[in-house]
Amino acid sequence: MNIVKTIKEVRENVKQWRKEGLSVGLVPTMGYLHEGHESLIKRAVAENDRVVVSVFVNPMQFGPTEDLASYPRDIDADSRLCEAAGASLIFHPEPEEMYEEGFCSFVDMTGLTNALCGLSRPVHFRGVCTVVNKLFNIVMPDKAYFGEKDAQQLAVVKRMVKDLNMDIEIVGCPIIREADGLAKSSRNTYLSPESRKQAVILSKSIFMAKQMVLDGERDAAKVKKAMVDMINTMPLADIDYVEIVDVNTMKNIDKIEGNILCAIAVNIGGEARLIDNFMLSLSNA
Repeated sequence: MNIVKTIKEVRENVKQWRKEGLSVGLVPTMGYLHEGHESLIKRAVAENDRVVVSVFVNPMQFGPTEDLASYPRDIDADSRLCEAAGASLIFHPEPEEMYEEGFCSFVDMTGLTNALCGLSRPVHFRGVCTVVNKLFNIVMPDKAYFGEKDAQQLAVVKRMVKDLNMDIEIVGCPIIREADGLAKSSRNTYLSPESRKQAVILSKSIFMAKQMVLDGERDAAKVKKAMVDMINTMPLADIDYVEIVDVNTMKNIDKIEGNILCAIAVNIGGEARLIDNFMLSLSNA
């Protein structure tokens, strides 16, 4: 497995693979990889002849008060995980390689990005769409793999691919959790021991809400209130949002039916903003 830092090197490798008739998968990441990323890489390895993992902390998707400078980085550990998982190539560029001087072209989206994380992080999805579009153009993969923990991001990328007629299959992969239920996240490392203990309330509220819906509750307001009440039992939990939306439009719904996304974002102890969710298809309910 090689680690390359330039777009030219990625294209040279992919060009050779294509000459050999090989399929190519892409796993875009910001690094500091954990078991969730590992599951994406292993899925990609199982479904493609060669797999590129991008490791790039994308400055464009961070707001001015967010954690760009402190976002955890460990390319040595990342490379070990990627190699063990079967990746063929790591693309680890510097920001200047991705955004050369004078860069002024962006990929923007309305609608899907105006809710949930897009409300509290207004520049986030513009940055995500732009960097993912660039990665797709650089690697030209057959398939690209994204975690369902970032459900809104997954929906946004799928819509971008559809709207812009990209010949790429987007594959969503299940949330990987800690033993106590907390969704795996690179930002979990920010948490103090007490905050980490209280953070499990996110997954507990998600599991409770999902069970309420499976048991027949269809009033979104009742489910959201139960979640808010549970999360608020933890003094370090500061809710950003608790929402139930149509997964295709990201618009709030009153009655739980069809394809739904229940998503939460909670700041824990002022140390980390964490997200979690569940999705259900109730079309035949």
